Amino acid sequence: MNVLVFPGQGSQKVGMAKAMVEAFPWAAEMAARTDRLLGRPLSQVCFDGPEAVLKETTNTQPAIFFASALLVEALRRAGFAFGAAAGHSLGEYAALYAAGVASFDDLLRLVDERARAMETACPSGTGAMAAVMMLPRETLADACREAADQGVCVIANENCPGQLVISGAKAAVAKASQLAQQKGAKRVIPLEVSGPFHSPLMGAARDRLATVLATVPFADARVPVYTNVDTLPTTRAADLKAKLLDQLTGAVRWEGTVQRLWADGFRTFVELGAGKVVGPLVKKTVAEAAIAFASDPASLQALTAPAAAAPQTSATQA
Repeated sequence: MNVLVFPGQGSQKVGMAKAMVEAFPWAAEMAARTDRLLGRPLSQVCFDGPEAVLKETTNTQPAIFFASALLVEALRRAGFAFGAAAGHSLGEYAALYAAGVASFDDLLRLVDERARAMETACPSGTGAMAAVMMLPRETLADACREAADQGVCVIANENCPGQLVISGAKAAVAKASQLAQQKGAKRVIPLEVSGPFHSPLMGAARDRLATVLATVPFADARVPVYTNVDTLPTTRAADLKAKLLDQLTGAVRWEGTVQRLWADGFRTFVELGAGKVVGPLVKKTVAEAAIAFASDPASLQALTAPAAAAPQTSATQA
């Protein structure tokens, strides 16, 4: 059984979505509509960069959603069957689109507002994030607690076995990073981010997003969306809204989400995005999982062709 999975911030690359827009008139129309709705030429930033502009949170988030939504639309037109959807952080919005929860226009507006809210939630330079490799979760949680005298520090991402991310006040993250190394972490890597995402310091962003979210109509999901904050299959519109807000200040439990999907019988994970980001995390979590990727017309054709019925032989496999 297929599940669609979507990457989040950090998966962007210059040139994303360009081949889709050049190949399909309906994709070109979605690109034009995106630019009209946002009031700026975001599609050109996707196609041509520069990379520094694409990496700005206020461009990155709507750009990634736009690129993933094009791929969702292509699969819909091809009649590709899937039984669930999940997204890593920002990718959850594309999962909602795939599940028919809200329109492209409304979700794009919501993602744009989310990006602006996250960008401005904390004064520049006061927050930080760091990836911690090969340290047990409980041990890292202890390090975060020991660093609390320097400010907020929490586990923000549980990506796969051996890969966690911490987030919070800059001084607290620095202290927790040092403690993590002392406790046996293989590596600690500071991340280039504009704020302490998925931590309580995003409270202002949550409040701002809640105001906009209240104006966006959601429908119950056509297929379950396995949500970041609790890994559970969710279909009720009200629950999906509440979990989007919780996601801003809570951890992205991707490892648990993948484990739950596997336990529920999903065997092929299809990543829709500009690169190969969450697929490898799935494979590190469940080695037996089949992973497929779609990012452009060629990989979509390989995925939806009759020969792709056996995912392990597809050219799009990891």
